[in-house]
Amino acid sequence: MLNILSTVQTVKMVKISKNYIPKSTEKYMCEKHKAFFKNKLLEWKKDLVKSNNEALYNSSLDDNSTSADIVDQASSYTEKNVEMRAINRQIKLISKIDSALKKIKDGTYGFCEETAEPIGLKRLMARPVATLCIAAQEKHEKEEKVYADD
Repeated sequence: MLNILSTVQTVKMVKISKNYIPKSTEKYMCEKHKAFFKNKLLEWKKDLVKSNNEALYNSSLDDNSTSADIVDQASSYTEKNVEMRAINRQIKLISKIDSALKKIKDGTYGFCEETAEPIGLKRLMARPVATLCIAAQEKHEKEEKVYADD
């Protein structure tokens, strides 16, 4: 019987400097790369959570919904709606960050979900939660556009 835990890889504790940047001359998704992206993702998640908490706290403080002026009430409602949509997008992004962190842990981070090819350091630097290589992403977007046009 195959032991599931034997297929799970753990990220070794690798020390990297704060200004370390992954290089294409290093082995793709070596321990330094994984440590770099893990740190980047954790920092991003921390910033998003802090931002969401502040937005929710501030939103609870300014409540113009009890204002007598109907225009003020409508404006307040619109602002809160925009804020809540932004928070919802950030919550979805936090979920993607969590998925990326799991992929780092299991050794699949940085590889395309469709082709299993490397996503590439430049793409991951720009979008650390990317799950598709550029070719697969373009194919996916073309298919999306075709279905949207129907």
